[in-house]
Amino acid sequence: MAIDTVAARYAKSLLDLAQEQGLTETMYKDMQFFKNTVDQSRPLMLMLKNPIVRAEKKSAVIKAAFTNRVNPITMAFFEIIAKKNREGIMDAIAEQFIKQYDKLKGVERATVITTVPLTAPQREKFRSMVMQSTGCKSVELEEKLDSNLIGGYVLRLGDRQVDGSIRSQLNDLRLKFLN
Repeated sequence: MAIDTVAARYAKSLLDLAQEQGLTETMYKDMQFFKNTVDQSRPLMLMLKNPIVRAEKKSAVIKAAFTNRVNPITMAFFEIIAKKNREGIMDAIAEQFIKQYDKLKGVERATVITTVPLTAPQREKFRSMVMQSTGCKSVELEEKLDSNLIGGYVLRLGDRQVDGSIRSQLNDLRLKFLN
């Protein structure tokens, strides 16, 4: 079975448990903390994904790293994952949990790439564009800078992309001249 499918099932189970216990926000913060920690610590990620490292060792590392930092129910979930020998997909489970939580709360994530930092009115315009096209309640906008664009913007929303950059317009113009 594909990793994303398995991760989505575990994430859904955890989200259902969180809703049942009234700990949705807490679990969300725990999953964000876990995902950020694993993303910033390459050795931790490699250790979790390494099949040579014993499950007991992985479980001990997870306990040492997260016991005092996450909710006891989240920690119990981590232990269940470890017992099932699924430590290698814990990052994918956290990512799926965050996606499912966002969907539950009506939050859409978008990335805007520009050549200069956005102003407040521009930021609001991008938010309204995303809200209008998706019908979501709120938007988390990630801003990135890329001097190669020359000017304009690239807006990424899930698997869709709106390319309003001068670089792409110049490429289109170049292709027209070549044909």
